[in-house]
Amino acid sequence: MSSQTRFFRSEGWAGPLLIGLGIFVVGGSLFSCSRLGGADTRASAGQQERPVYAVSTTRAVKGQIRDYLALSGDLVAGSTVDVYPDVAGRVTKLMVRLGDRVEKDQVLIEVDPSRPGMNFVPSLVKAPIGGVVIAVPAQVGMTVAQSVPVVRLSASGALEIKTYVAERFISKIRVGLSAMVTLDAYPGETFYGTVREVSPVVDPLSRTMEVRISVQNQGNKLKTGMFAKVRIITQEKQNVVKIPSAAVVSRYGEQWVFVVESDPTDPAFTVVRKRPIKGGILIDNQLEVLEGLAADEEIVIRGQTLLDDGARVNVVERQPGVGSR
Repeated sequence: MSSQTRFFRSEGWAGPLLIGLGIFVVGGSLFSCSRLGGADTRASAGQQERPVYAVSTTRAVKGQIRDYLALSGDLVAGSTVDVYPDVAGRVTKLMVRLGDRVEKDQVLIEVDPSRPGMNFVPSLVKAPIGGVVIAVPAQVGMTVAQSVPVVRLSASGALEIKTYVAERFISKIRVGLSAMVTLDAYPGETFYGTVREVSPVVDPLSRTMEVRISVQNQGNKLKTGMFAKVRIITQEKQNVVKIPSAAVVSRYGEQWVFVVESDPTDPAFTVVRKRPIKGGILIDNQLEVLEGLAADEEIVIRGQTLLDDGARVNVVERQPGVGSR
């Protein structure tokens, strides 16, 4: 009797426990299935959504592009003439100063050729050409000879830039090329010149060739001895399509840009198309486009490294085209 009572007591306790465990197991399975089903639903929804990339764009422009050599040099007098006295003697009068403009046959210096016990008529030294006085080696009281120049003249005040071109660039230099000149003394102002003379020899020590550039001296602002920065224009093209070089993606020997256009499947979105191009002259971060792109097409200039053909984009900034600033 007592053993049966204990049996029924144990059975009465184990029944509810087993039922509870069964409910827990079934509930956990249903919960797990519910979680897996939700993850799959979200994953399939995520696959349908396309990412949108923030980019900056600009437009290809048609204009001028120039290739040049950047050099530096000193301003020197152009064609110069040294003036010599006709006789040896002592300088008694100096009638010009540095920077004076003189005319042909104007008297520059008076030289007294007298000797002890002998008096002579003073000899007048005249200007053989009209020009500007750029040097006066003679001074009053100095004894001069026929072999020593007393005044140096620059014909019509013309100035030149004397510069030197490295041997590897001499094939690009020739007489008649135009040049743009800037000086620290006149910031923001540009002077223009022309290659006047090219040395026929190369210095074997420095491996450079001397080049002379005649300069237009607007307003007589340029002075002999000034330091100048020069750009000799070696190649110039008009009406070419050009873009910032930063817009170009180069991989595996190919070059392309991403062109912005409306999404044909949903006009509310903007997409990019991969466009192979052929580049030409690259100068000052401007690239000439020979093939593959037309003027006024909008291209990505920043953020293109993450893009692929057909990617959706959001244009956050539109920059002006090269040469439009």
